[in-house]
Amino acid sequence: MPNINNLKKYKNIHMIGIGGVSMSGIAEILHNWGFHITGSDLTNSESINILKKRGIQVTIGHNIENIKKADVVVYSAAIKQDDPEMLEAKANNIPTIERADFLGELTRCFKDTICISGTHGKTTTTSMVSLCFIKALTDPSIQVGAYLKQLDGNYRVGNSEHFIIEACEYVESFLKFSPKAEIILNIDNDHLDYFKNLENIKNAFIKYVKLLPNDGILVLNGDDINCLDLSKETNAKIITYGISNKDVDVYCTNIKFNDDGFAKFDVYYHNQFLDTFRLSVPGKHNISNALACISICIEYNLSLDIIKSALLEFTGAHRRFEYKGKINEIASVYDDYGHHPTEIIATAKSLINKKYNQSWVIFQPHTYSRTKNLLDDFANSLINFDNVIVLDIYAARETNTYNISSEDLIAKLNSLGKEALYIPDFDECVNYVKKHVKENDIVLTLGAGTVTNLGPMLTN
Repeated sequence: MPNINNLKKYKNIHMIGIGGVSMSGIAEILHNWGFHITGSDLTNSESINILKKRGIQVTIGHNIENIKKADVVVYSAAIKQDDPEMLEAKANNIPTIERADFLGELTRCFKDTICISGTHGKTTTTSMVSLCFIKALTDPSIQVGAYLKQLDGNYRVGNSEHFIIEACEYVESFLKFSPKAEIILNIDNDHLDYFKNLENIKNAFIKYVKLLPNDGILVLNGDDINCLDLSKETNAKIITYGISNKDVDVYCTNIKFNDDGFAKFDVYYHNQFLDTFRLSVPGKHNISNALACISICIEYNLSLDIIKSALLEFTGAHRRFEYKGKINEIASVYDDYGHHPTEIIATAKSLINKKYNQSWVIFQPHTYSRTKNLLDDFANSLINFDNVIVLDIYAARETNTYNISSEDLIAKLNSLGKEALYIPDFDECVNYVKKHVKENDIVLTLGAGTVTNLGPMLTN
């Protein structure tokens, strides 16, 4: 059982922004440990309905009374300091803790926190590792960045010392954690609104690796030079994996794809053949994610049969190339969270091994800063699809001080010889696609915002 003594000073915990992916998971874990949890959020959601079913009191809007009864207020990064509940907490001298700091406190309750990080693939790899540990009956606690059907949610409360979490680099929040093991999948240009450049991102990962104890474990992607550079920053045990780089501890050969784009491949460990693995998620990038998973599981002495069957059973996390249904029984619709050019290229490459007629992408750019900073890269990634439709930019946490719009992306695509359409209205977009898709086409709704709402509209 995790040691929760350092949290026992907080009997009543109030959470602002409780509906968020990470916040709702933290709320559930605390609730299961016997803490009294209340929360608030501006909008209702699936995760809030689940919390209410579990007996957690959630207010849509503000509830000042709950603040007065709280021993501590935990708030998500999106909450401003002038939020009415935050102001009430300060007026009553009630301590406030930002989500990442509080999650750091949770990691210190466990002897074995396994953090999965990197610019892309965190959710998928965290899900893969989680399923292997559950199947091995190690009873882990888990927090992952998306709904996972095997968990019936995005978290699991276990009674062992294992805590498997997705560790995000944005605003360096992963530096608040106390990991025993880390997987670093890749280091790429992202969150430039905060980091400004790749050098600052690399420096954040250096600080992150230095958090590992000497008896810790560091799993690195040997196909990513920025990852390999990190091996000199720690005394922890290093395990490397790769597809193209064979000078690593874990690598694969003999990759074959079936008609769904699912891979079968042979895995080697220290140049010795281990076994043949099969996946039920498409794309070469998922072979890389699976190798990261296999690497950590070997270190924890999980049996190969368990790792093999868990990876075969994994059909993807929510919004990761997720099948949504058919349009008029002729075209298949998939939904994907990809909102960075590298992720879009990986998703496009996943299509290469699938059998289909033409590909359609409906893309919603996510944040003005990312669209502005990576405009050329976005255009170059989207030309890999046969038909491209672009929606308005999803603002998320930003205002448009960047003088950028979706029409700039359309113009860039047109200059590359790719005819792209700007259709900001969702109903109009759905009608256009329904009218023009042909037999065996694949339609992909892509982005981290409200574009996910189009799947049900297209398939009903």
